[in-house]
Amino acid sequence: MNYDLNQLSEQQEKTSTYKALGRLLKLIAHERGNLMLAMVAIILNTCVNLFGPFLIGHAIDKYVVTKQFHGLLVFGSILLAMYLLGLVTAYSQTKLMGGVGQRLLFTLRNAIFSKLQELPMAFFNNNKAGDLISRVNNDTDKINQFFSQSLMQFIGSIFTILGAGIFLLSINLKLGAATLVPAVFMLFFTMVLSPWVKRTNAANLKSTGGLSAEIQESLNNFKVVIAFNRRDYFRERFQAVNLDNYKTALRAGLANNLFMPVYTLFANIAQLVVLSYGIYLISTGEFSVGLLVSYLAYATNFYNPLRQLAALWANFQVAMAGWDRISHILTMETNLVELPATKNAAAGSLLEFRNVHFSYDSREILHNINFKMERGKTYALIGPTGGGKTTTASLIARLYDPKEGTVLLDGKDIREYSAEERSRKIGFILQEPFLFSGTIRENILYGNEHLKDYSSEKLEQLIQSTNLGEILSLFEDGLETKVTASGDSISLGQKQLIAFMRAVLRSPEVLILDEATANIDTVTEKLLGDILKQLPETTTQVIIAHRLNTIENADEIFFVNSGEVNRAGSLDDALAMLLKDKRSS
Repeated sequence: MNYDLNQLSEQQEKTSTYKALGRLLKLIAHERGNLMLAMVAIILNTCVNLFGPFLIGHAIDKYVVTKQFHGLLVFGSILLAMYLLGLVTAYSQTKLMGGVGQRLLFTLRNAIFSKLQELPMAFFNNNKAGDLISRVNNDTDKINQFFSQSLMQFIGSIFTILGAGIFLLSINLKLGAATLVPAVFMLFFTMVLSPWVKRTNAANLKSTGGLSAEIQESLNNFKVVIAFNRRDYFRERFQAVNLDNYKTALRAGLANNLFMPVYTLFANIAQLVVLSYGIYLISTGEFSVGLLVSYLAYATNFYNPLRQLAALWANFQVAMAGWDRISHILTMETNLVELPATKNAAAGSLLEFRNVHFSYDSREILHNINFKMERGKTYALIGPTGGGKTTTASLIARLYDPKEGTVLLDGKDIREYSAEERSRKIGFILQEPFLFSGTIRENILYGNEHLKDYSSEKLEQLIQSTNLGEILSLFEDGLETKVTASGDSISLGQKQLIAFMRAVLRSPEVLILDEATANIDTVTEKLLGDILKQLPETTTQVIIAHRLNTIENADEIFFVNSGEVNRAGSLDDALAMLLKDKRSS
C-alpha cells in the first residue's frame, strides 16, 4: 500500500463534490435532530424575509397612496412582529449550528487521531509530522468554520433565492424571466470556475502543511543548527517554503474573491432590468408603484443571497479541499493485518525467521533469511551501519511485516497475535527512546494494563523487587521526577534508563535492545548489565550494539549485512567478519 499522502493526493481519481460531501455528512448523522431544528429555523427566517416585501408593496398601494395611515400602522406592527420572529430564528439556527460545528470538529479530530494510531510505521516514514499536524488542526478547522458559520447561511440563501424567484415569476412572468437572465450567466460562471477554485485551495492547504512541517523540523533540530552555526541554511529553507505558501495563498485569495465582484455586476444589471422594464409597465398601466417596490425588493432578495453564496461557495471549496486531505488519512488501512489464530502452535523455537524477504520500496534489505532463537538465550546482531540489524529487530517486534516469508513467535505466525498480546511478549528499547511529558511514574505505566492501577508505593515496591531500585535512586525526585517530551529536563542517558525500566517491568518474553547502552556511562552500563543477568531465565535477549563488551557474553552472534543474516560463531569470528567487511568496502 502507498502510504505517501502527497503522492496519493496527486494520483487519486478526483471525487465529485457531492460524493465527498456525502461521506462528510455521515460523520454527523447523529446530529440529525439538531440539523432538522436548524432547518426549521432557517425556513421560518426565509419566510419572514420573503413575505416582508409583499406586505410592503400591498401597504403602499392600499394605504400610502390612499393616505389610510391607520392601516399603515397595522401593517407596520405586523412587519415588526415578523422581523422579531426572524431575529429569534436566526439566533436559534446560529446557536444550533455552532454546536454542530464544534462537535464535528471534535469527532473529526478524534477519528483522525484514532486512525493514526492504527497505521503502521511505513505511514509515518513517508509523511512529515508537521503536515499531519496541519491536517489535524488546520484542515479540520476549515470544515468546522463552514459547518458552524456558513452551512445554514448557504442553505438559507438557497431557500431565499428559490422563494424570491417564485415571487418574481408569479407577480409578472415576463419581467421575472428578464430579471433572472443574469442569474443564468452567474451559474455558468460558477460551474466553470469551481474546479479551479478547489484545486487552488487544495494547493494552499498542502503548502500550509509543508510550512508546518518545515517549522517543526527546524525547531526540533535547533540545537544542531546552533552548534554548527547553520542558521543561514534553515533560514533559506524556511524562506523557500514560506514563499511557496505566500504564492499559493495569493492564488487562493484571488480564486476565493473572484466570485463576489462578478456576482455584484450581474446583480446590478438585474436591478437595471427591473427598474427600466418596471417603469415601462407602469406607464402602460400593467403595474403599480407598490408592485414595483416589491419587485425591486424581491430582485434584491434574489441577487443578494447569490452574492453571499459567492463568498460561501469559496468557503465550501476550502472545506472540501480540507476534507479531501483528511479523508486520505481516514480511508487508509494498515497493512499489518491480524490473521485468524491457528488451533495448535508448532512446538520449537521461541523465534524463527522462515524465508523472510524485506524491502523499503524497491530496495531489498533482507533476502531469504532463515534463523532460530531459543528461549532464555542472549543473541547479538552485529554488522556495518545500514546492514539491516535494526530492520531485523523491527520485524521481530512486528513494526513491519516481511514482503515474503514468515516470522514465528512461540511457533505461531506473529501476525496471529493481537497488538496487545505482542506488546506483552516483546519489549523494545530504542537507541533514542521517546518519553511523554509528565513524570517518570506516568512514563513507566504507559501502555502497561497490568500496572496502570498501581499506587506509587506499590510501584516502588515492584521496582525494588525487580532489581531496578538502584536505577530509580539516580533520580532525585524518584517516580515524581518531571519529564518533558523534548527531554531537556533530563539527559539522554537518563531517558534511556526510564525506557529500560518501562520495558523490564512489562516482563517480556523477548527483550530487544537496539544500541540501548550507547548513551550511558560505563558505570550505569554495568548496572544495566547486572540487571539483565537477573532477568527470568526464560527471557530471550536480542542485542544490537557496536561496543564489543556489550555482546561478549552473548550465547550466539549473528552477522547482518548485504541482505543476509549469518551465524558468526565466537566473538573473534564476528570481529574477523567485521574487519573483512570493512576492507572490502
